[in-house]
Amino acid sequence: MLGSDILDVAIGVVFVFFIVSILCSAIREGIEAWMKSRATHLEQGIRELLHDRDAVGLARQFFEHPMIYGLYAGAYQKSPTSTWWPTALTRGRNLPSYIPSRNFALALMDMAARGPVVDQATSSPISGAITFDDLRANIATIGNPPVQRALLSAIDTAQGDLQRAQKNIEEWYDSAMDRVSGWYKRSTQWILFAIGLSAAVVFNVNTLTVVDYLYSEKTARQALVARAQVVAADPASPSTTYNLARHELESNNLPIGWGNRAAKVAERTQGRWDVLVMTTLGWLLTAIAASLGAPFWFDLLNKMMVIRSTVKPHEKSPEEASEDRQIGSAPPPAAAAGSAAAPPAPPGAAVATTAAAAPSPPPPPAAPVPPDQVDGCDVGVVHITSDEDLPAAEGGVA
Repeated sequence: MLGSDILDVAIGVVFVFFIVSILCSAIREGIEAWMKSRATHLEQGIRELLHDRDAVGLARQFFEHPMIYGLYAGAYQKSPTSTWWPTALTRGRNLPSYIPSRNFALALMDMAARGPVVDQATSSPISGAITFDDLRANIATIGNPPVQRALLSAIDTAQGDLQRAQKNIEEWYDSAMDRVSGWYKRSTQWILFAIGLSAAVVFNVNTLTVVDYLYSEKTARQALVARAQVVAADPASPSTTYNLARHELESNNLPIGWGNRAAKVAERTQGRWDVLVMTTLGWLLTAIAASLGAPFWFDLLNKMMVIRSTVKPHEKSPEEASEDRQIGSAPPPAAAAGSAAAPPAPPGAAVATTAAAAPSPPPPPAAPVPPDQVDGCDVGVVHITSDEDLPAAEGGVA
């Protein structure tokens, strides 16, 4: 049916997008491991959160605190940024790309209660444990009025519970990091688009060519859908490595690469300019798809597999006839014929008959009843028995 064929083509295209997205994401992670731009976004986010954009006061003291200093190697050096916010290609240094919210809250509470400077006096065990009252009374030692105001709000809403105050500071940090993650993802999407466009050109992944090929080649379409079904059933598929993803892309006999597929595209178009325009458009569609990321296409692939299982249920089990059609239907002509003779067997054929399968002979005619023994219950006046003359009922409903 036409609808199921189009659905299979869509599943095949989504599967190709998923594999290409894995390739682009792997390349992006390789660039990230070298550039360390995620660490620059985190550092800049903490600078904004602590109201120390130039990292000369509280932000520097925060990164030099023992709770944070152990998360990276070497001394703290702020990341150089030419603008107020780093890009996805800003080169980072030795700073961490992730700081747990618990470490952030404990470090900030320790700096508020004992002061931001780490020395022998504040690190002595005789300094005493941090209490809720000490935390609120010594909050001015931070020396940063905006951060002090935020900490006072977190402390006052805890209503005397020190753990609740810590939880409030963690939530304050997490909400700020959600915004930083959004900025990083937006800048990463542009990098993924550039990587996707490069991959589309290098591997010649033309979306329009893939669609035309899958629609016209039924065998290749069915094989690709079967492979997509196997991949979609594996939850670990989005974490596939670069080499496995490239092998998957090249082993499905798709019109990808710079082999004989370029001639096939030229045959299906009218002229050179049509080939150039359609090829460029196909590359752009591939790049846009790669910028959405592999998790997006993996989720979409699973949803389309569910839809396919409902659209084409007869592939798993044959359709059953409706019960309404069976009830009250006329018997088949062979059964209605009754005593009609069966067609003769062909010459030389062995006819196997059984006693159960042979037709039963008609019953003999009933013998005539003498006139003196005829019951006259149904002749003449019919006598209706009254209810009082009926025998008593046994069993049933009283």
